[in-house]
Amino acid sequence: MKLNDIRDNDGARKGRLRVGRGIGSGKGKTAGRGQKGAKARSGVSVNGFEGGQMPLHMRIPKRGFNNIFAKDYAEVNVGAIQKMIDAKKLDTKGTLDHDALKAAGLARGGKDGVRLLGKGELIAKLTFKVAGASKGAIEAVEKAGGKVELIEKERPEAEKKAERAAANKAGTGKKAERAAANKAGTGKKAEKAKKAPAKKAAKAAK
Repeated sequence: MKLNDIRDNDGARKGRLRVGRGIGSGKGKTAGRGQKGAKARSGVSVNGFEGGQMPLHMRIPKRGFNNIFAKDYAEVNVGAIQKMIDAKKLDTKGTLDHDALKAAGLARGGKDGVRLLGKGELIAKLTFKVAGASKGAIEAVEKAGGKVELIEKERPEAEKKAERAAANKAGTGKKAERAAANKAGTGKKAEKAKKAPAKKAAKAAK
């Protein structure tokens, strides 16, 4: 055998079919696409099309939804944490946060942080700093002598706006404070009004 004699077995590789090269080839003229119509054109998309009537995937009833605003938490049970401590794969010193739990392989994903759940038994005294925790998880940690610190969540802008409006209506908001200061002649608006004649005179002198 010579290297220049090495080749594939007969029929191992099939050449690309050349269409539209005359009727004598058997795949000329319509090139295997049949007669005219949507399916003979390029860019055709007929998945689920039923001749113009309501397609099946739109006729069947729908149930449930996906909340696009839902938070993505990595859920970790206290029992799983205790198992990792028993296996000496988790350091109990210091505060256990998202990074520490992720390094131990307990927290997967969770772009919005870790949520602690109460399934299982916890006997180690631990301090947690997490985005959320269930009532049972907090009780289990505190029973073992530990502590759970929750990270303060960023409130929605709509909630802040409603709170500001309520405070201004009650006369305790910043807007109400500014109005009272201007009325008393101690606000920024009143100070500007006092300085205005001096600025005008200086401008006229130039």
